[in-house]
Amino acid sequence: MNVFDYELAEIEVSYNHRVSANNRIRIHCSQDVFDAIHLFWPAFDHVEYFYVLFLNRNNQILGNYLVSKGGLSGTVIDVRVIFQVALKVCATNIICCHNHPSGSLIPSDADHQVTSKIKDAGKIVDVTLLDHLIVTSESYYSFADNGEI
Repeated sequence: MNVFDYELAEIEVSYNHRVSANNRIRIHCSQDVFDAIHLFWPAFDHVEYFYVLFLNRNNQILGNYLVSKGGLSGTVIDVRVIFQVALKVCATNIICCHNHPSGSLIPSDADHQVTSKIKDAGKIVDVTLLDHLIVTSESYYSFADNGEI
């Protein structure tokens, strides 16, 4: 058999934006992120969700992506999935957001570990982690505002 007797799967990468550049939400601070997530967040107190906002160089939101939906006490985050999407949409910055169904805004050890892992992975592909928010319906905790990013 020679190489021409095999078939290879074709990989297609695309990103279809529906919002014009002039209408994209621009992020200036953690409060802007908190306000923006209320546009799509399904529920704050039932199960844990982990979303990522993808931003361009002007910190305008290109889109959001649900990375994981878990249970009452946690969810699994695959860092590779985050950067797969980031590269697909040509994001230069990302902001992670997740909720604690308990309503607690105190970061866990796992929250600190995944934040560090995401930040380090971003350095390799030149995508900056700007912030990681833990959110409830009324408030939030910002890793960046607290000097943890």
